[in-house]
Amino acid sequence: MPVAQINILEGRSDEQKEMLIREVTDAISRSLSAPAENVRIIITEMPRQHFGIGGQSVKKLGR
Repeated sequence: MPVAQINILEGRSDEQKEMLIREVTDAISRSLSAPAENVRIIITEMPRQHFGIGGQSVKKLGR
């Protein structure tokens, strides 16, 4: 059973996350010859102040 964990910054719509789940599932299923129903996707959203680039949070950088 393949499991993919994806970390993203908060702010994406439910529709975007559904599309991500669908497309990653399809890619894993295709590349590993695994049935789609056996693929698990975990999306972890993090606040912008919990992710840093170059010593500053993404929130502070305005991204």
